[in-house]
Amino acid sequence: MARLLISTGEVSGDLQGGLLIQALHAEAQRRQLPLEIVALGGERMERAGARLIANTAPMGAIGLWEALPLVLPTLRLQRKVGQWLRQSPPDGLVLIDYMGANVSLGLRIRRDYPWVPITYYIAPQEWAFRFGEGGTMRLIGFTDRILAIFPQEASFYAAHGADVTWVGHPLVDTLSEQPDPVEARRELGLTPDQPLLLLMPASRPQELRYLLPPLAAAAARLQQLRPNLKVIVPAGLPSFEQPLASRLAAAGVEATVVPAARCDALKPTLCAAATLAFTKSGTVNLEMALRGVPQVVGYRLSRPTAFIAKRLLGFNVPHISPVNLLLGERLLPELLQDDLTAEAIVAEALPLLEQGPERQRMLEGYGRLRGILGEPGVTRRAAVAILDQIGLAASHRTADTRSVAEPA
Repeated sequence: MARLLISTGEVSGDLQGGLLIQALHAEAQRRQLPLEIVALGGERMERAGARLIANTAPMGAIGLWEALPLVLPTLRLQRKVGQWLRQSPPDGLVLIDYMGANVSLGLRIRRDYPWVPITYYIAPQEWAFRFGEGGTMRLIGFTDRILAIFPQEASFYAAHGADVTWVGHPLVDTLSEQPDPVEARRELGLTPDQPLLLLMPASRPQELRYLLPPLAAAAARLQQLRPNLKVIVPAGLPSFEQPLASRLAAAGVEATVVPAARCDALKPTLCAAATLAFTKSGTVNLEMALRGVPQVVGYRLSRPTAFIAKRLLGFNVPHISPVNLLLGERLLPELLQDDLTAEAIVAEALPLLEQGPERQRMLEGYGRLRGILGEPGVTRRAAVAILDQIGLAASHRTADTRSVAEPA
């Protein structure tokens, strides 16, 4: 029996972890390898076949003050993980994004269990956002192999001396689920000419506070201009459902909130039927792009966090959305901090609701993006690499044991 520990956090990490776990179980079955997967993750990973040590999907924040409420839960989690490791150390460790906690765990495993192979799958996007080389060197120092999902990520870490394999982006594997748009609209009860807006503001609690108000105000304004506009809001976490419903109603938005438990199954249908999406910056931008949904991107941090990042840490990048970063151009409109207003969002959204040049340009850019993200089979390639790494480490330990046992 091989035991694998997978660690991630936040909603996006749980999504990618769930896809990887499905592929790992399928590959282990193909090899006739008994496999136990234990995880720090969320419900998606549990449904895919992992046994959770703790649910880390709600544990996500960007910023100094925003992260303070997570300090004590994180310390308690670290003690719990330490107890589990002492009782049953894994045969392999897979880290998915979630840099702060995963770097700490990786360093701990390398120090206390140096024989355990460590794979970083979906490494932190240091190739796009970084303030120095310290984090890079630490990550490479404890990681045996990086499975990169972006070509730029692979080039960046390889240039710093890491053992890197580019596997492609796992969202590519989900495109086979594309429903027929006409049937999707019929399933959602939309008339043929009724526009549908997907409002996707949050996978972290702080984003409900900072992002939802301007996005909701913009949606209300659009419904005034287009009275037949349908607004649907997938809830990233079960705890978001009630706050979303109440705050959207307070903003004057007539909207349907999709429960978190239904979001994954319904998302292909929603995207096939959607006319436009309001999204936060992140993985959701890639998902909307791959599914052909034009979008307006927004992001906002607390004022103290934004000030520290820009003025004290010198944070300055040409783009913040991964779509724009990968293409090296401003394909998606990005509205950040004080620029994220209802008026600005509506101004960007109105041309995209029409079958005009702005919409066509964005869809053409999406076509170029698909060529950058690799071919289907991403999670299977990642699973093969991870299980190969475990097998190689096991064979080395066996050889070392034999050499010690042999007489001189």
